[in-house]
Amino acid sequence: MGTTEARKNDSRNRGAKEIFMNGAANIRIHPSQFPDKVRHDLLTSLRTRKVNHKFHYDSIKQTQKWLALHEAHSPARYDNDCLATYGRAFAALASMVTAKSVHVIGLGCGGGQKDVQLLKQLQGNNKKLFYTASDVSVAMVLVARQAALDLVSADKCFALVCDLAAAGELQEDLAASAPPHTKRVVTFFGMIPNFEPRQILPKLTALVRPSDHLLLSANLAPGQDYAGGVAKILPQYNNPLTRDWLLALLYDLGVEAGDGELRFSVETAEQGLQRIVAQFHFHRTRQIRVDRREFCFKRNESIRLFFSYRYTPARIRQWLGRHGLTVTDEWITTSGEEGIFLCQQAS
Repeated sequence: MGTTEARKNDSRNRGAKEIFMNGAANIRIHPSQFPDKVRHDLLTSLRTRKVNHKFHYDSIKQTQKWLALHEAHSPARYDNDCLATYGRAFAALASMVTAKSVHVIGLGCGGGQKDVQLLKQLQGNNKKLFYTASDVSVAMVLVARQAALDLVSADKCFALVCDLAAAGELQEDLAASAPPHTKRVVTFFGMIPNFEPRQILPKLTALVRPSDHLLLSANLAPGQDYAGGVAKILPQYNNPLTRDWLLALLYDLGVEAGDGELRFSVETAEQGLQRIVAQFHFHRTRQIRVDRREFCFKRNESIRLFFSYRYTPARIRQWLGRHGLTVTDEWITTSGEEGIFLCQQAS
């Protein structure tokens, strides 16, 4: 290498170090979250009266509301048994991963708390760690990336803003973040309940390579009576923080508190799966304008803001199996309300 070229490389390296030292982060934005696509998805949400969940994480304000809700009501934050269950899952996975270089890919990373706990377990085995925080929200990936920086050096910690449901092929985007042949662990915590299973499971299958581990979690209906278990947990959603978070989108669009009310219910969807649904019911007519498009919501009409499927361990295994994923191990909380599942491509 010539002296001039070496100086150029030294300059680049110093620049990169300065960027990381100054706290700047390089964020890749997938086309699924480009402005024209986001606008199209918002218009579709209003036209169909079914809000795409990603719009509840769109702004910094919404992200902060969600983080506050997660901190107050997520069992993984306050339930010692739930914390211990995740701990067992992470320790078991860390003991299986013998590779010295590991890339953890957090799909739907949220605030990154669970990914960080997994990274801590992997770090204990003296591994070289890479981490990609991926979510639909710029604010979320920044929070998750920042949380991981104590464990993963900045040049090995990546941020990818992506709408997984709308994205096509992501393998190239994810492979570019770590050297070839690095062992990959894909996490998908708390996300499956908020997607239609026929929509999201093929995406996961396409992303997971034969040598990858997929670690996902799901909200479960406790007990032997499936419908009774779903009904039991319904009140968990009807709280001020959840309402504040879900209504932020409508209020930002011009809806006022007196225009209607948010109601939670249980409905049966595809192949008998049940889910919690949050719908805003209008008590008076409200016009919502987005750019030059206007949507009229009349009295007694409603718009679905949110849904969350509740599975059982058997139902999770069944749905994953239909899409080419095999559950190789699982950890269920004592309450029966949350499960963690380790999966690989079916052989």
